[in-house]
Amino acid sequence: MVHIKNPILRGFHPDPSICRVGEDYYIATSTFEWYPGVQISHSRDLVHWRTVGQALNRQAQLDMRGNPDSGGVWAPSLSFADGQFWLIYSDVKRLDGNFKDAHNYLVTAPTIEGPWSDPIYLNSSGFDPSLFHDDNGKKYLVNMVWNHLASMGNDHVRGAKFFGGILLQEYDVLSEKLVGNIQNIFPGSELGLVEAPHLFQRGDYYYLITAEGGTGYEHAVTYARSRDISGPYELHPNTFLLTAQNAPEGALQRAGHGQYVELPDGTPYHTFLCSRPLPGMKRSPMGRETGIARCCWGEDDWLYLDHQKLEPATNVTPPELPSHPWPDPPVVFDFKSMSVLPPQLQWLRSPETERLFELRQEGLRLFGRESIGSLFEQSLVAARQTEWVCEAQTCVDFDPEDFQQLAGLTAYYNRTQFHYLALTRDPKTQGRGLVILSCADWPEARVSYPMADMVAVPEQGPVWLKLNIDHAALQFAYSLDGLSFEPIGPVLDASILSDEGVRGEHSNFTGNFIGMAAQDVTGRARSADFAMFKLDQKSADV
Repeated sequence: MVHIKNPILRGFHPDPSICRVGEDYYIATSTFEWYPGVQISHSRDLVHWRTVGQALNRQAQLDMRGNPDSGGVWAPSLSFADGQFWLIYSDVKRLDGNFKDAHNYLVTAPTIEGPWSDPIYLNSSGFDPSLFHDDNGKKYLVNMVWNHLASMGNDHVRGAKFFGGILLQEYDVLSEKLVGNIQNIFPGSELGLVEAPHLFQRGDYYYLITAEGGTGYEHAVTYARSRDISGPYELHPNTFLLTAQNAPEGALQRAGHGQYVELPDGTPYHTFLCSRPLPGMKRSPMGRETGIARCCWGEDDWLYLDHQKLEPATNVTPPELPSHPWPDPPVVFDFKSMSVLPPQLQWLRSPETERLFELRQEGLRLFGRESIGSLFEQSLVAARQTEWVCEAQTCVDFDPEDFQQLAGLTAYYNRTQFHYLALTRDPKTQGRGLVILSCADWPEARVSYPMADMVAVPEQGPVWLKLNIDHAALQFAYSLDGLSFEPIGPVLDASILSDEGVRGEHSNFTGNFIGMAAQDVTGRARSADFAMFKLDQKSADV
């Protein structure tokens, strides 16, 4: 038997919302500050998955310039009703401190490929919104409510939590807005930090799925139910459907935040997010990934994991569906033969791609913009790291005028966590040289330089750049002919390129990307041409 191997979506794919339409299964996952917004994956057998693309791809739908790291698109919710797809998402503009400025929107599309509509604004009371289509024809929005008063010492709010429960409000399709009373229907369990609500109906009950425990190592999927959509909701006998908090040796950790799906024959499955920490340490460079669990309904009308445990399994019994593999995603991207970037490659924050890059006969041309780590306009095109062992390579043709212009190859988590091998101009020699910039410094984002001096390269011609990641070790290399590579700089710590690497598991929520970057902090937009990009990742047992 060919098992489903978790994670099913490897690399940065958090907050999976699953939707079945006939024989097709779709999962929407968060993209945070990476553009375009909302990653959509497709399967016909729950075993093999492919990237369809991203839904939010123009300025009218999403503009994240200025959004903080780990802000942007949180927890999309995908559904199909009334002959079309419905996609709900948050755009988080602030996440530090007492406030979360999270604006919630709805877009629709006739097919999963789009075109997706301009957004309808819904509310800003909290994040993780989800749309529920009731059997009676009504539609409801649920989202967690953010309580910025939680840290006050006054009697009337003492003991309150920032995560203030789950709100329910009706959505009116004709007027395209929320209507009626706003009700707080569920405070969460004793674990706390209740978020990520999804509703579904089965029999006499409304089932409410939530995530609790934060997105770290106490994460969980909590279940509750009620005969009335407004509650009160009773908790699952185990409180949780799924959690890895009591299985610290398990390969899949930080499990939580998922959604229910039912096959045509009634077999239940459930998505969840999880991470694969590096062996021996609590650091997850691939970030939060997507897993799936086979479930069963008990005689008490509660859902349980099929293997009768709370922790998720790495190998899962597949459904009795015809096998439907897809072509393997590309390992080598030959930009000279492309007219559009494939969906495996994304960039940061900006919908104005013409200011960042273009595809030409010379390859992918990046226009140097702001510094690496800028929250506004950064020229960086990259792909997800999906395995602990990988090799990346590119070829850059770049003639910097001075040291303020750089272009090269980077392993990039966010503005305070990256390693970057860049071609620039050495201010000492005035010749072209290679420099390594590293950062593992929050919140100041101070850059360190692991090499005392730049490595000189010829004044003209392309330079090939390479990096190898082996678990927690990263080594850069370069070549002048694309055949013979020389290591450059020391072995660097790849484990910092992770959710837990600098700030901790509850503060960062994305995953490591590997790709090409260009900067011109003079403002002259000096361009660099990248002929190709290769990212070869060695699949692990887990």
